[in-house]
This record gives sequence, C-alpha cells and structure tokens, in this order.
Amino acid sequence: MHSIRPRWGSSSAGLSSVLHASCLRPLRTFPSTKLLNGRIRNSSSNSTTTASPERAFKERLQEIQNACPDPYPRLAPDSRSVSCSEFRSRYSHLANNQTVEEDSVVVHGRIRTYRLAGNKLIFFDVVQDGQKVQVMCNKRRLETASPEEFKRFYRLLRRGDAFSITGIPHRTGRGELTVVATELPQLLSPCLHDVPLDAKSHENSPYARHVQFLADPSTADIIRARSAIIQYLRQFFLDRSFMEVSTPIIGSVAGGAVARPFYTNATEFPERRLSLRIAPELWLKRMVVGGFDRVFEIGPSFRNEGLDKTHNPEFTTCEFYHAYANLEDLMSTTENLLSGMANHIHKLNSNGTLKPTEVDFTTPFHRIDFITGIEEKINRKLPNLSSPDALSQTTALFHDLSLSLPENPTLPRLLDALCSTYVEPDCTNPTFIINPPECLSPLSKSFTHPTTNQRVAARGELFIEGREMVNTYEEENSPFEQRRKFEEQARYSKAAEAEGEGEIDETYLETMEWGLPATGGWGCGVDRLVMLFTGAKRIGDVLTFGNLRVVTRRPGGAVPGGASEA
Repeated sequence: MHSIRPRWGSSSAGLSSVLHASCLRPLRTFPSTKLLNGRIRNSSSNSTTTASPERAFKERLQEIQNACPDPYPRLAPDSRSVSCSEFRSRYSHLANNQTVEEDSVVVHGRIRTYRLAGNKLIFFDVVQDGQKVQVMCNKRRLETASPEEFKRFYRLLRRGDAFSITGIPHRTGRGELTVVATELPQLLSPCLHDVPLDAKSHENSPYARHVQFLADPSTADIIRARSAIIQYLRQFFLDRSFMEVSTPIIGSVAGGAVARPFYTNATEFPERRLSLRIAPELWLKRMVVGGFDRVFEIGPSFRNEGLDKTHNPEFTTCEFYHAYANLEDLMSTTENLLSGMANHIHKLNSNGTLKPTEVDFTTPFHRIDFITGIEEKINRKLPNLSSPDALSQTTALFHDLSLSLPENPTLPRLLDALCSTYVEPDCTNPTFIINPPECLSPLSKSFTHPTTNQRVAARGELFIEGREMVNTYEEENSPFEQRRKFEEQARYSKAAEAEGEGEIDETYLETMEWGLPATGGWGCGVDRLVMLFTGAKRIGDVLTFGNLRVVTRRPGGAVPGGASEA
C-alpha cells in the first residue's frame, strides 16, 4: 500500500512547531484541486497536485495556520444543530427560490465538492453519514467577515475538511436544498492530504480503506449496505421470537465444520493448545440442549485456509437453530428471508450505486436432488456409496468421465467435485441442492432416499449464481450416531492428511446425552450475501478494512510474502 502521509509528517510535535520548523512562506494562490466531472474549478496554476507530496503537505500546514489559529476546536453545544438528513427531511417542502429567513440552523459535515462563482460567492457540498447538503457562502450575507477573512476562508477549503456551518434554509432556482451561510463557516478538522481522484481506477487500490471511503462514495455505500443487511437479518429473527446470543470465539476444539483452524494459546495455561472457532454451531446447539429453543448468532469465524476473491480466513456468519423444525421449515424460512431481503435492498438502492443480483427470488425456490441431479447429467448411476469399495468405484467413475481427481481424493471430496462440475453451475436462480450423501454432512440426520436407496442427509444447500449461500439441515440428535459420524469424518480427514480437521469434540457428545430435541440448523455467510446484494466482485470490497492480506500489511506498503491482493 502506498504511503499517503510522508514519514516525517507523523511526528508527535504540534501543528505550530511543524510549521515553524519548516520555515515556509505563506501561499499567495488558491491551490484547489481539479476533480472528476469538473465540479471543482482549478483556480491556480500552482496546484498542490503538481508539487511533491512533502512540499504539498508543508504548504497545506502553512495555509491552515494562516487562516485558522485553532483548526481542531471543541464542538460547541447548539440547540440549532441538525444532521444533514434531518435538514433535508425538515425542509423538503420548500419551493424553488424559497428561503426560511426566521429559521437558523447549524449543520456539520465534510466537504465533498466546492465551486467558486466569483470572489464573493462559494458553493460547496458537505456530507454527513452519506447525506449531502449544499452550502452557499455569499460575502454580502457575511456582514461580520472582512474581505481578507473571506479570502483566507475560500483559500482554505479542501475536499475532506470537516466544517460547521450556521445559516438559513433555502431552495435554489434549480431545486437544490441549501444552507445559506450567515456566519463564516468554522473549520472543525482539516484534511491535510489531497483526497485522491483515482480511487476507483485500481484493481488493487494503493490507498488505505479510510481514504477509499473519502474518495469514492460507492465504496462507502457497500459498507452501509452491509450494515443494512445485517440489521435486516437480526430483525428477521427477532420478529420470529429468536434470541440473539454470543458464543465463545476461543475453545479447546474447533468443531462444527470441516476446516483447518487457527491455533493459539493463553498465558494463563500455556500448555493447552487453543483454537479459534471455525463455526459457532456446536455452541449454539448446546444452547438448544439447555432449553433455548430458538437462538441465532451473527459473528466472526476463522479458517486457516486459502484467500481468494470469495474467501477470507476471517469471515462473518449468521446461524440459527430452531427446535422442532424440519428441513421443509428451514427451506421455507430461507425463501421468506431472501425474497424479503431482495426487496429491502431494492428500496435502499435509490441512488443506484449498488449493483445487486438480478436473479429471480420468486418463491418457492427450485430444488435439485444431489444424487439424481448428478446421475441425470452423467447418464449413469452412482455406486452404492455405503459399500466398502465406494471410493474405488467413484474414482473409476472419474476416469470414465475424464475428470481430474481432486487433491488427496476421499469419497466426500470426489462427490463434492461431481456436484461442483455437473449441478452447481446450473443454479443461477436460487436453487436448493437437497439430500446429499451422508458422508458429506456428518452433523445432519440421515435417512434412506426413497428413490435411489442411498443413505443421504436431511440437508439443503442454497446456491445462487453458482455459489453456495445457505447451508441448512436437520441436526443429528443421537449421541451414538453422532459419534459414529465424527469417527468417520476423522478417518476421511486423516486420509486427506488434513491437519486438525479430524478432532472429535467429546464435550459436545456429552452434551447431547442430555437430550437435543429434533432441531433444524441454518447457516449463511454474511460476506457472500453482501457481495450478492451489492454486486461487489471481491470479498475484500465488502469487508470494512479489506481481506487478511490487506489488514496484515506492514507500514510503508510491504506485503507479507510479497503477494498481491486477491
């Protein structure tokens, strides 16, 4: 990542001492920056964008001291203060060229754009929490400001500066809701660097995330949409009498999924190897055993595996567990949740900055049976997957179909590869792939499929645009069957040489002995869900500070291992 601030600029010395040490002359011109779409006029040939970063930074410091003795004042309490959103709502009724002279308001925000209309009139837009309000500064209305003070003010303005503006509501002849300043706006915090103009033109942005948010509103809109999606998820379950809980992140065994965990230790007991959770599932089912019949959790999980455009080792999931619910109940809940969320996002996207999926969320969603779906594509039957030679027969099938074997092929990996090749690509509109073979879902209840006579799991995976979005199943509640399935899972993990993936959680099996009711479980990757409903192409774009490679980048731009961002 390119350094935005010069190294010397990080000194702990105060603003005045930095300026005095620099021995700079006052600026004689207004070094405004030419922005995209011409919304800011370049009023000087000596723009800071043409100077070195160090010189531009020094000149900016000098400029601030010339114009403002205290550029970081405390915010004074004022009963007239309104947010930009409140201002727009309160005065939305104003007609063109209408002014409310008797109302005085105070708004705060950061400058997005500014425009000079002569030496006595300035327009600029301030933004607060994503809402924009235009400000008009007319020297004729600022009776207490001298011409020199007004000149210093407009020379000071920069994109990213935070200001407090006192004025009266007005709607211009062009229909723009505006605050007409009645006092010279007060600087609350200056932006000491030029906000970049090319934040959207990089495949891998050289700018820190906070700079990207300042420079590109659409980047910030994705994070706002993420918050809205999480709030929608939370409210959906609260409205259905679910209780939100928080379960441990660190434990002795990372259970609830097949994945490689992160290991750590605690100073209190360094001899114990601890794991970051790979899923909250086993903790949440303990809650159900304890008598909490409807619980959900939205929170982080960690898997020490690959990093690409759709995977990050740290990710957010939403899981719920519902006692006395079956697979049909779970799929119906999923349909209601996602069809409602699609409508919700459509309403939120009024400015069109998001590019949500255009798939059809009409219910009921399509369903494909795992085994028969594969058999129809390959025009042959799968072997008996419970037989001792199932692995060898399935391997031979790969050779017959001219398919490459996955790394360390086990029966679950081979079956998953067949589904990925022949079934998942057809799942553009929301589609449940149901009843996978038992070996693919060790935490699910099993039954004998009435058509194929194979042992399958009571499970449904929802795919949209060829990607898994939701995993839901009836939970295995027999401690004896669960032990058998855990042991089988451990054998597969050992065969695949997967470190740490075959450890059996004995404490969970002991919990099951207290009686887990017939329970339906459901999990969804929040990050992928946000990608789906915002149109983001990389998981890093929906994470507040990017993926693991970005957040572990060293100061000065060094990337551990020298790899580029996925």
